[in-house]
Amino acid sequence: MKSIYNLIKEEIREHSIIKNSILTDSNPWKRSHYVILAEMISEELSKKEELRNDKKFELGTSISHITLQRFFESDYDFKTHNDLRFIKTLDKICIFLGFKDLNSFVKSVRGKNSYDESKLGQEFTTDIVYKYCQKNFEFFKFFPELRFDFFDDLIFPDSPFIERIKSFSYQLSDKKLKLFTNNNRSNFEIFDIEVVSQENEMIVVKAQEFWNLVFKVENTEEEYIVNELDTHIYFIKRIDSVWKIWDNYNPNSGLLNILIQKKP
Repeated sequence: MKSIYNLIKEEIREHSIIKNSILTDSNPWKRSHYVILAEMISEELSKKEELRNDKKFELGTSISHITLQRFFESDYDFKTHNDLRFIKTLDKICIFLGFKDLNSFVKSVRGKNSYDESKLGQEFTTDIVYKYCQKNFEFFKFFPELRFDFFDDLIFPDSPFIERIKSFSYQLSDKKLKLFTNNNRSNFEIFDIEVVSQENEMIVVKAQEFWNLVFKVENTEEEYIVNELDTHIYFIKRIDSVWKIWDNYNPNSGLLNILIQKKP
């Protein structure tokens, strides 16, 4: 996503609000400039229709000047800049720029000659995997409530992958499981993300994932632990010019359901 981040920086500097402010004649920006920039962006976000109701609660309408300064002055780092909190910041920046979210911005730049579309596709799809894992962890935090809407921007609604997620999740919800997160008891890590193959309509991505999840049954001492390191394969498909996850191969898919069934 490095090329995307650089383009976002350019778009911010070229935005009409920025061009008509004292920031346009300042280069490089210093701390005081980022304070002004944060105020400008936050003021515009407070007016945006995209940040209403649940979206406003999820993202908020303000951006820290420290976060903006870090974004502009730091070199791209995969883990840092794909953290869920930072992705939310980019969503807000893209809303400020006039887009629905980060994904909408990425799709809008695919036709720009200054960027290699095949390379952009690789970067974007690896980012989809990382974002999916973050969303999946957030999804677990809401158990036993099932928030399938978390995956709307990442997984096709008629895909076999979302059908499996729903099937497994209904069973876990019926069991009244809650994810235990105290003292970081539950966590996950993603590493060695690699594009295995790329075609016009399908990109296959491989990732090493470590999941350490502790679930408790509500109002009991009953506990289930998932502690697995596996290679996951994601099949990311393009339908009507939109890239989303179509399927996933996980050698331990449904492991928690199996553990529950085996327990006497």
